[in-house]
Amino acid sequence: MLWVKAFHIISMVCWFAALFYLPRLFVYHVDATDALSKDRFCIMERRLYRGIAIPSMVATIVFGLWLIHIGASYNPDYFKTAGWLHAKLALVVLLIGYHHICGAYVKKFAKGTITKSGRFFRVFNELPVLALIAIVILAVVKPF
Repeated sequence: MLWVKAFHIISMVCWFAALFYLPRLFVYHVDATDALSKDRFCIMERRLYRGIAIPSMVATIVFGLWLIHIGASYNPDYFKTAGWLHAKLALVVLLIGYHHICGAYVKKFAKGTITKSGRFFRVFNELPVLALIAIVILAVVKPF
């Protein structure tokens, strides 16, 4: 179980790193004025999203479900009685949605059809921080 938990944490850290950096790239991309920079940001965004964000998200989900399965094998009522886990899973679902929104922005930047401002992406960049804080508190403190 500890190995599964360790790999869950490692993949989660990688996923959040990608979700923190990708919107920051969007800020720089929006502010770029020359075609060479814009092309370079498109490449960086695509590689970060496909090469790190997607595999890390998948690994986080797989190891998380594995941990739930392990917990349920020790206690059949584990999933029913762990309110903190329900809240955490709800946040993970929202985070998956955020991840896919980032993917849509990667495609819009590649097509040159983005209409959002740098200020928008600066605020957008902070959303996963709030999710991270809540998810860690729920997983460690287990308030309910």
